[in-house]
Amino acid sequence: MSTLAQQQQALVAALFDWPAENAMKNIAARAMDPGARGLKAYQSNAHALAERALQAAYPVLTQLLGVESMGDLARAYWHAHPPVRGDVAQWGESLAAFMASSSQLQDTPFLPDVARLEWALHSMTTLEDATPDLNTLTLLSTQDPGMLCLRLAPGAAVQCSDWPVATLHAAHGENGPSFEEVGRLLQAHAGEDAVVWRQGFKPCVRVALEGEAALLHALLAGRSLGQALDDVP
Repeated sequence: MSTLAQQQQALVAALFDWPAENAMKNIAARAMDPGARGLKAYQSNAHALAERALQAAYPVLTQLLGVESMGDLARAYWHAHPPVRGDVAQWGESLAAFMASSSQLQDTPFLPDVARLEWALHSMTTLEDATPDLNTLTLLSTQDPGMLCLRLAPGAAVQCSDWPVATLHAAHGENGPSFEEVGRLLQAHAGEDAVVWRQGFKPCVRVALEGEAALLHALLAGRSLGQALDDVP
């Protein structure tokens, strides 16, 4: 391997490896000019980018953790799961799993589900719009439901949680429930099914109606309308 290739590999390692002290020693050993100050600037910019990206994708989670703790989480996640796409806005999908495996967050087990809900909302903002074909609704009165499939709008999703994630999310918006109500639901370990969809350009979330989660799960899995209705308890 050429010296240049070694230096390039060392630079990438220095940006993503953890702890940072080992990465600094690694690149300094390979480069003719260590450029420690330049490397430090790269690392600082990368950390700042990670913080901004996750705060934008997870605004409620940021409020729950606080900006400083969210920054610590973003930096740790950056080194554990570096971005693999050029668009950093698409980075962060596995944050919920990363949080669930963290021993430091075991006292707040509802946070990973909050992250999953927020990623569902965040990811649908870049999806293409779908134009409904209203004429096909006449098939509901003329065809066997077992032969029909309902195609949901892009990004439509349902999340079943052991925690009141939809209510917790709503409490951080306008005219939402009080934090006291959310606290009571958390203490009661009240689970909720959350429905996610997009109204125009705005991602939305609400608590699922009775039986709605089972219906949507079946439809999203590609089951026919008749099969989906059979799945509703």
